[in-house]
Amino acid sequence: MELLIAIIVLALLFDYINGFHDAANSIATIVSTKVLTPFQAVLWAAFFNFLAFFIAKYLIGEFGIANTVSKTVFEQYITLPVILSGIIAAIVWNLTTWWLGIPSSSSHTLIGGFAGAAIMASGFKAIHAVVIIKIAAFIFVAPLIGMIVALILTTIVLHICKRVRPSKAEAWFKRLQLCSSALFSVGFGLNDSQKVMGIIAAAMIAAHPLGIGMGIESINDMPSWVAFSCFTMISLGTMSGGWKIVKTMGSRITKVTPLEGMVAETSGALTLYLTEYLHIPVSTTHIITGAIIGVGATKRLSSVRWGVTKNLMTAWILTIPVSAALAAIIYLIVSLFQ
Repeated sequence: MELLIAIIVLALLFDYINGFHDAANSIATIVSTKVLTPFQAVLWAAFFNFLAFFIAKYLIGEFGIANTVSKTVFEQYITLPVILSGIIAAIVWNLTTWWLGIPSSSSHTLIGGFAGAAIMASGFKAIHAVVIIKIAAFIFVAPLIGMIVALILTTIVLHICKRVRPSKAEAWFKRLQLCSSALFSVGFGLNDSQKVMGIIAAAMIAAHPLGIGMGIESINDMPSWVAFSCFTMISLGTMSGGWKIVKTMGSRITKVTPLEGMVAETSGALTLYLTEYLHIPVSTTHIITGAIIGVGATKRLSSVRWGVTKNLMTAWILTIPVSAALAAIIYLIVSLFQ
């Protein structure tokens, strides 16, 4: 029981860290365009992160992404030490990238840690390769979708507004950015909160054969407080902000205007809703970066700082294997105390 409780506490801590690590995804453009102050922006984003809980539970009626994450490792190979090692590795990597100001993926950190610990415990037969390959593929597919949608939307918006005075158009887009930021924040809450739900569900399923009180037979038996706690923690984390990453996302990739900020957030939100429908856990970091690149590229390709983008993509690719390796090492240490 103590180990299961420790896992749940650490998972919710990771959820909180995920919130302030990835807060920049929701607020970077709205802060850089000075539509809201940083403090106003995090409150705005946190509110819509939490609102996503009610949308998932009462409108969508399921937590499909949580189900996908819980199936990253085959059920018979899921143990509490495996999950504990994966969560510790994910927390370490997330805090490291936050400290360095690198907008890496909390999603892939968690999945990489879970898989790496399982591989160390039982070999490659423990992981559901099809699920992991699909998730890994969206490291490239998700930002590409975000970029293409942003390119199309920017072109359409510029055509519609070509006869409007620049000052009037800017005033419009500053107001519209409030809506686009809210849409993206809902998508962030829907996507990222469910990943931790999936890990907690996996821990409860692993606890069931051991006769532990909070054990469940399947993810469908997951108590409501798990979802509520996950959405609450990510909202609190968002309120804490992540200013180093805000700077990278909001200005270092390309200079963002209110029009471009609105388009980037809307494109990111549409991409997140698509992946929610497909039940694929993706990185909000990857998606909003792709969207920002897309709006920057409509001006000219040289307006995008490709050196910064290249460094970001390197971090994305390394996240799963580094997290997996770190989790494997932690599992070896944890296994010494079993």
